[in-house]
Amino acid sequence: MSEKELVQLGFKKEAPFDLIDDDPDFYYYVKEITNGLTFITNGNDDMEGQDWYVEFFDTGVPIRYYDYSSVKMLLMLIEEGIVKTN
Repeated sequence: MSEKELVQLGFKKEAPFDLIDDDPDFYYYVKEITNGLTFITNGNDDMEGQDWYVEFFDTGVPIRYYDYSSVKMLLMLIEEGIVKTN
């Protein structure tokens, strides 16, 4: 998956350390659906074959997706199931 696809899916870039020449040395992407349900990517220092992957944050066993279409479908299904409260 590319960074452009991550942004299209609503992921936000997180850079936990100082910027070097206005560019983060280390970063990753995050998408919070609701409190307790967050997706996170690998860091730019941990690229597998130059691709990004998305996984559920803070699970005992990693649940990981590499394909844009799969992540898009998963997010659609989750967002459809969100109960709206007034």
